[in-house]
Amino acid sequence: MTEIHRIVFLDRDSVIANVRKPSFGHEWTEYDATRAGEAVQRLRDARATIAITNKVPLSADDLAQLPDLKLIAVAATGTNIIDLAAAQQRGIVVTNIRNYAVHTLPEHTFALILALRRQLVAYRADIEAGLWEQSERFCLFGHPVSDLAGSRLGLFGYGALGKATAQIARAFGMEVIVHNRSPLPDAAADGVRVADFDEVLETSDVISLHLPLTEQTRNMISAKELIRMKRSALLINTARGGLVDEVALADALNSGLIAGAGFDVLVTEPPPADNVLLKLRLPNFILTPHSAWASTQAMQTLVDQLIDNIEAWAAGAPRNVVA
Repeated sequence: MTEIHRIVFLDRDSVIANVRKPSFGHEWTEYDATRAGEAVQRLRDARATIAITNKVPLSADDLAQLPDLKLIAVAATGTNIIDLAAAQQRGIVVTNIRNYAVHTLPEHTFALILALRRQLVAYRADIEAGLWEQSERFCLFGHPVSDLAGSRLGLFGYGALGKATAQIARAFGMEVIVHNRSPLPDAAADGVRVADFDEVLETSDVISLHLPLTEQTRNMISAKELIRMKRSALLINTARGGLVDEVALADALNSGLIAGAGFDVLVTEPPPADNVLLKLRLPNFILTPHSAWASTQAMQTLVDQLIDNIEAWAAGAPRNVVA
């Protein structure tokens, strides 16, 4: 007899897209949002065999209370919300989403870079303050504008997102150097050069982070790294909060240690009201609300792949398995 799987989507409103239902026999339950303390009860009440979560965490203690659970389908790339060791120990398969944001996130990265290098925030503030009307000439100066052509982009991380970012950079005429955890035999064919950590940090005009958050990468950019960057450099983080020490970054921006920063992620999301970066009001700092991934097209790609992952697992050929 074919098994009827019981699927619970814990945070359906985290993706704005048309989610098709799996092609196999199943019971489907979804919640707009679920607080961490509600997850076990909701999964247990449904006797869920499949849990879908974007950002709702499932700890080892949670998994111990869910004997029916067989698959956790994460509707995101990052899986740090799941205790992977506990899932593996209990025979629960964990899958994630891959390479769905290869257009939207690099485009957002360059939106931040361009806005900062072209001083869009500062000049908009000047216009709103009436300074253009008071100008003695046809244009308004006051904030130095720099071209991207001929400058150096340094990438930490060269997966699909780092590679797509490099392609855009080369179209702008930028030199691209890369530091990656694993060897990059095809880097030269991509028109990029592999460099060590110090060279990327100390010589890049723009540094962009494209790494997962692990114990090895947590606070990889802190006060001692920021002081080694070029004074004219920009720091861009569309990857994960926690890669950069937020207090150290605020200090660096307030003191003029670096030229600017564009961030789409924070350590805690949503952030508390006293977050040091949330309170910054500087023309050379742009913060967006973890929206780099969320184009209409990317979200549809994400949910299509999510259901593909679930169907592949149900068919006995799991894909995108992380545990």
